[in-house]
Amino acid sequence: MQKYKLKRGFKPEVDRIYSVMQECFPTEISLNGDHVETSYGAMSKITVWIENKMLFVDTVSDVTVRDDGIILQTNKAYRDFLLKATGYTAKERLKHAKKEVGEE
Repeated sequence: MQKYKLKRGFKPEVDRIYSVMQECFPTEISLNGDHVETSYGAMSKITVWIENKMLFVDTVSDVTVRDDGIILQTNKAYRDFLLKATGYTAKERLKHAKKEVGEE
């Protein structure tokens, strides 16, 4: 499970996250309470929720997928989702993660 800070102006609302998931993962998406779930490509399960103005993402990889094309496409869709959901690029998310680890 990973947690991500949301950039200023990116509302911590499940409805917004749901629409971002629809945009990035063109598969069936279910809303279970405050958790949004789907599966896509090389990930058998993606669960996303918001808690304390932070985005939490729990993923389960599908180890049976061996096609590099599918794996690369899945990773790109996941990175695009995180960018649109949090407002931060991969580089900025890494910087925040390092900063948080350093504080603990």
